[in-house]
Amino acid sequence: MSVKPNALVWLWLAVAVIVADQASKAWVLSVMQPGEVHAFIPHVLYGTLAFNTGAAFSFLADGSGWQRWFFVALALGVSAVLAVWLSRTPRRDWRTAVPLALVVGGALGNLIDRLHAGRVTDFILVYIGDYAWPAFNVADSAICVGAVALVVFSLFGAKPKNGV
Repeated sequence: MSVKPNALVWLWLAVAVIVADQASKAWVLSVMQPGEVHAFIPHVLYGTLAFNTGAAFSFLADGSGWQRWFFVALALGVSAVLAVWLSRTPRRDWRTAVPLALVVGGALGNLIDRLHAGRVTDFILVYIGDYAWPAFNVADSAICVGAVALVVFSLFGAKPKNGV
């Protein structure tokens, strides 16, 4: 019985996301004060330091503290499930491996914040016309890009040949 190489090697991408996320948050924490707004690309892209004890769009942010541990457990559980999925995915199936690694990296990047500070550091603001998207960070971006890519590749990607 021969063992086919699995996609766990793609976890290097998760590590890169974690490093980029934590480095960008450290930089923002060193140069910005909460509430300050800096225009990177006027009318489109801004930076501001914000903290979130909840999830996306501050979901459950007004909880009494239990949500911190809920989101810690959720990040660990999702990351474990996706790591198992990667271990069962052929190494050459990048259409599955890349999105999964992005989600794992994003989940673990925000997990580090929750464990260290009890909140997630957000700092990116995007405007589309008069609409401002809620503040987010590199980890959030990786999760969103990974989730969308997984759906798009599942629906519209070419089927791999020979079960790869």
